Amino acid sequence: MIPRRQFLQRSGFGLGALAASDFLRAADDVGESNPMAVKQPHFPAKIKRVIHLFMNGGPSQIDTFDPKPELTKLDGKPLPDSIKDRLQPVQKARVGNIFASPFAFQKHGQSGLEVSELFPNVAKHADSLCVVRSMTSDIANHSPGLLMMNCGHTVLERPSIGSWILYGLGSESADLPGYIVLMPSGLPTAQSKNWTSAFLPGMYQGTHIETAGRGQLIPDLTRHDLSVGNQRAQLGLIRSLNERHLRSHPGDERLETRIQSMELAFRMQSSATDAFDLKDETEATRAAYGDTPVGNNILLARRLAERGVRYIQCYHGTGQPWDSHSGLVKNHKKLCEEADQPIAALLSDLKERGLWEDTLVIWGGEMGRTSTYQGSSDKPAVFGRDHHVDGFTIWLAGGAVKGGYVHGITDEFGLGVASDAVHVHDLHATILHLFGLDHKRLTFRYSGRDFRLTDVHGNVVKELLA
Repeated sequence: MIPRRQFLQRSGFGLGALAASDFLRAADDVGESNPMAVKQPHFPAKIKRVIHLFMNGGPSQIDTFDPKPELTKLDGKPLPDSIKDRLQPVQKARVGNIFASPFAFQKHGQSGLEVSELFPNVAKHADSLCVVRSMTSDIANHSPGLLMMNCGHTVLERPSIGSWILYGLGSESADLPGYIVLMPSGLPTAQSKNWTSAFLPGMYQGTHIETAGRGQLIPDLTRHDLSVGNQRAQLGLIRSLNERHLRSHPGDERLETRIQSMELAFRMQSSATDAFDLKDETEATRAAYGDTPVGNNILLARRLAERGVRYIQCYHGTGQPWDSHSGLVKNHKKLCEEADQPIAALLSDLKERGLWEDTLVIWGGEMGRTSTYQGSSDKPAVFGRDHHVDGFTIWLAGGAVKGGYVHGITDEFGLGVASDAVHVHDLHATILHLFGLDHKRLTFRYSGRDFRLTDVHGNVVKELLA
């Protein structure tokens, strides 16, 4: 007769072994039962990944990539009533006099693309930039602006663009999340709603990681109290129990998400440690990006792109650092200095590593800024600029878009679109198109209707495509 304690020990190991084999089988499963399995696009894709450099707060377009030299003659004068009446109510109520850019612009590259002195390193890549000067959005405030840029709606909770891409294409990285959001520290305005999966299954939401810490970037990533084999057995047993529960509760997306998340977390113990270890980079690469929070953030984005992460978003900092309602000259100088070197290094690095042709880089914020000053002081050093969504600038770069190209024109005051307006919905439709996804066909049925990222709007801006 076997003693009871010995029987339980043997039985426990047997259950663990069965669970471990089940877990390993599930980890290797790339069939249709795996919601993160790679799916075929609607048509051949031109890109595999996006690195979105998000200048949260709203950089001033007329001080960076949309020169308005004609404003120099009008500097300090009141804005004409005919132009003022076009502004959104909040901006109209607090509009100041015209504030011409204090920064010089020069033409760069064979294309002659005009770039502000604030971006001397990025300007060296002028022939690679596809500048959209005619961006428009709906509401000139941060939370709705961020939600529109990320999720396609200013108020209601909707899945973010990264979530839609994972839903449509799956993940190319078995050991890392397919959608990662990098922040030096803290959170942007609107917080996790910016990378939510909303009514899509939770496994498609973005994974937020703070990158400024010098220790382990992902807390509790590695366990030291269990061996790998024992942990694998433990998780396998938990998976088998969860799957049994799921069979009696079919369609429970929260439980399905939990199962997938636990498996991914286990696989990340080695892969994430490697991906986030910048010590692997050469001294020359580290120097090119700069050992700063923004530089490390952007270098991590390149490392994640190499490892199959589809959508990587880099926020500049906590809250809305580019929101220069006062002291714009000082603030923009500081922010551009922080961003210029690492962004230029990223563009060079992508080209050197063979990632350029199938990577799309996006630079910009949720809005732009007015060409008038804000504040009661008469000292230009104190001047700021207000929010503006009726004609601001972003730029794209990569092998799938035209380089050295400017799309759209704003009026002589930089406060309205004169030609070729591009709404955020159009931008989203274009990004999905580059991934091989038709924005009208990429839908999810929820609450009795079919939803899509662009709702009932959006057109692919074919003029931007290479």
